[in-house]
Amino acid sequence: MNRVVRVAIVDPRDASRQATKNLLLGIESIWLEAECSNYEYFVDVLTQAQPDIAIINLDADTARGLALISEVVSACPGTHVFVISSSQEGSLILQTMRHGAKEFLPAPLKLDDFLDALERIEQFQRGGDDVENVRSRLISVIGASGGVGCTSLAVNLACSLAQDQKHNVVLLDLDLALGDADVWLDIIPDYTIQDVVDNIDRLDYALLKRSLTRHDCGAYLLPRPVHLADRPSITPEALRRVLALLKATFSHVLLDLSKGYGEMELSALEVSDEILLVTQFDLPGIRNVVRVLQYFEEFDGLADKTRVVVNRMGLEDSQISLNKAVETIGREIFAEVPNDYATMVESRNNGIPLLKHAPRARVTRAIDQLAQKFAAEAEEQGTKGKSSRRGLFGFLKSGT
Repeated sequence: MNRVVRVAIVDPRDASRQATKNLLLGIESIWLEAECSNYEYFVDVLTQAQPDIAIINLDADTARGLALISEVVSACPGTHVFVISSSQEGSLILQTMRHGAKEFLPAPLKLDDFLDALERIEQFQRGGDDVENVRSRLISVIGASGGVGCTSLAVNLACSLAQDQKHNVVLLDLDLALGDADVWLDIIPDYTIQDVVDNIDRLDYALLKRSLTRHDCGAYLLPRPVHLADRPSITPEALRRVLALLKATFSHVLLDLSKGYGEMELSALEVSDEILLVTQFDLPGIRNVVRVLQYFEEFDGLADKTRVVVNRMGLEDSQISLNKAVETIGREIFAEVPNDYATMVESRNNGIPLLKHAPRARVTRAIDQLAQKFAAEAEEQGTKGKSSRRGLFGFLKSGT
């Protein structure tokens, strides 16, 4: 199966259909492709959507539901049929399997039952092999002040991560007013985040994929709007929906955030796995790191997943030592990126990432080491998770 599992449901009863829908929307690796309230139309819906899983609730009309299983299996042989019913009679379970259903689950649908069924399907798809599947990571890059190099770090970190063939990387430019990730990559996009927000009510995997632009390095970009006046108003709910689909599709989702720390930024930070707080060793930067970390303490878990990255390390006019900065901030520095202003400016002006523009430069090696650190941590987490629920279906959306 794909990293994102596309699901369609049919249930003529509004209350139980909504309950099933709510459960599915709470699973990060699931994308609800379609819902239907009429058995008669479900096959037509499936032939259009071609989901991985079709869920049929039999309780509204058992006989019609059983017939529908056969119709779905015939029309959509690549779709696995799950059946839900409040009846647990052995004869009914046997009938559903004879009609072609892969799983029979009790109603109302429970999370553990559904995840167990998905895991059985996954094991069947991979032939029972214990294949490691690394958990997707959402990394937000924010600045302690303006001009500290957030975009340069986010862009080049995305490109570096994308060099590993096991990684599938996307970068979102969420500085909706003045973002310039497209400049760093010399990309003139056909679509921007404006198009995604305008179509949020019908957003699906295919539409979102078409909205992304792929760079030669392998990373994808979803840039900010072309025109300043086109800045969309992104609600936390809309942003979470976009991020959930991206996180279910890509191994690494990087966000280049603005310095506003408004509702949109906080919503992104809350669902992030890591937050890179970028600063440089000057008084305004160090002071603002302390202020930001104090502010993050007001939100559950935000400060704990924040890591301080010092950019332009070695600036001649820096009067703050590493030891003094650590003492002031109250935590260790996660990564140091050396100062190489000339190389960075040339890379940006030419629209060529550092790994191609200056592969042997110290600044390039430092960002590559940061990417390797994230990759090593992901591998370690994957090793630790072998004894728990594995693979595509083992992680749930937080904050919803």
